[in-house]
Amino acid sequence: MSKEHYDRKLKILKAIPKKAVKRPRIPIDTYLQEAQNRYIWVKEDKAILIKKINFDWVQYGEDLPVRAGALSHAQSLWIKELRSQGEVKKQWNKEFPIARKFRDDLLNDLKYAFEDNKTLSNTVKAIRKGNSHANTIQDLFDLSVFGKAHIELLQKVNFEEEKLSRAETVSKKMASLLAKVHEEVKKTSKTKDLRDRAYIHLKEAMDKLNRAGKYTFKDNPDRYRGYINHFLKK
Repeated sequence: MSKEHYDRKLKILKAIPKKAVKRPRIPIDTYLQEAQNRYIWVKEDKAILIKKINFDWVQYGEDLPVRAGALSHAQSLWIKELRSQGEVKKQWNKEFPIARKFRDDLLNDLKYAFEDNKTLSNTVKAIRKGNSHANTIQDLFDLSVFGKAHIELLQKVNFEEEKLSRAETVSKKMASLLAKVHEEVKKTSKTKDLRDRAYIHLKEAMDKLNRAGKYTFKDNPDRYRGYINHFLKK
């Protein structure tokens, strides 16, 4: 049912002004439970709220479970994306240090092989500059091409030629993995934005109900207490 609610609300969520979207102040599971409690409570006061203050029951009362369902599904989507991103990052964190160590070893190999050739040595120095993720990936590819172009000098120092082909393979693999990391971050950012929008949409109804209930039952402590946000009060 949550997905159905989410699909019904998606257009409305996307239309919420960006400046109105805020991070939840309350854990989502706690807020969803509070919304469920509020709905059960407010149904008993429906007739009084409508009669006394002309409360918009359809928009803020009847719609409360739909808004809560939309938030529940949006939260699930975000958690799923976080887990997916975590797996990709775990793979990246495991493989990137190995790739960087391989790059550094290859640089030292070429530096030694070309040390008597100033032009080639300067090229190795130029490749060595920079240490970002993207730079490391590009270095591996450049070293592969550069090494193959001067293979005769590498052969003189018994260099393992297979390393050059491996450098190209590792470069392509790490480039693909880095792209996946960036894509997962973007996807997670989008799902988090929709989660936050669903939270704000539910909060709108909750705030309306709380204010209406507190106003209507200000002289009735037994009913007033049902409109208090107990998490924030603590």
